[in-house]
Amino acid sequence: MSFSDTRLRVFFAVAKHLSFTRAAEELYLTQPAVTFQIRQLEEHFNTRLFDRHHNRISLTEAGATVYSYAERILELYRETEKAINEMTGVTRGLVKLGASTTIGEYLLPRILSGYNQMFPGVQIRLTVHNTRLVIRKLEDATIDVGMVEGPVKNKNITVKTCTEDELVAILPPGHPLAQLEEIPPLRLKEFPFVSREEGSGTRAVIGEFLGKAGVPYEQLDTVLELGSTEAVKGAVEGGGGFSIVSSAALRKEMSLRTLAIRRIKGVTMKRKINFVYQKQKFRSKAVEEFFNYALERCGNFKVDV
Repeated sequence: MSFSDTRLRVFFAVAKHLSFTRAAEELYLTQPAVTFQIRQLEEHFNTRLFDRHHNRISLTEAGATVYSYAERILELYRETEKAINEMTGVTRGLVKLGASTTIGEYLLPRILSGYNQMFPGVQIRLTVHNTRLVIRKLEDATIDVGMVEGPVKNKNITVKTCTEDELVAILPPGHPLAQLEEIPPLRLKEFPFVSREEGSGTRAVIGEFLGKAGVPYEQLDTVLELGSTEAVKGAVEGGGGFSIVSSAALRKEMSLRTLAIRRIKGVTMKRKINFVYQKQKFRSKAVEEFFNYALERCGNFKVDV
């Protein structure tokens, strides 16, 4: 945490989410620790800040007043910290990142290690989810910056393209489709398919491309739905079917030749890798430095197949 009042930060997180559990997750505290901080603040003001009924909470009138002031006070804390850091030339603080699964597992780690060496005073906190959850965390300000694949519909979120990523078909080396240089789209319906889960950015993009090629996603013979690219690759290697994944996730498999990698005939399956952030949200110097550093190195994400 920064130098601002811990009780105020805890209260603000609980009030924002109307949930002790989600506030604890955001602040990396235990739920009893969050409850203790709220109790101390209520004792300080000698009034209840939350009404508790069944498994839900709501702000009291006093709580709503504290919330409006807490938001302004915490914003001033952040601005003060940024101003002093700029005067001293030192970049410190916490950068909270959210990334969709492919980006978080295969693309960001190389950038984060370099950034950490350049700015050792900055703590990076990365959470990896599917695209839908990353956007939700950005909307409720749980993270500062997100990286996702595919389009974003929220008009309050700024989208800045980093690079392009190509999606390719992966198959066990002995698979019938692996004998072809390129796979005709309609032949995809003939074989078992291993899919990512609902809400995955990869799944949404695949559905869009295949739909345009005359192969609606629901017509694929989906035998497995899995929550990560690693799980998908493992299932395909084990003979569970074919799949379509990011080329960025295939460095090891290309080197070891444990999977056959093919393009789909007549379908250029490329998608944009995007930075996303709230338009109006104040960004600390640490967040700005990360954003600029990562943007300059976006070209390193590309993998040629």
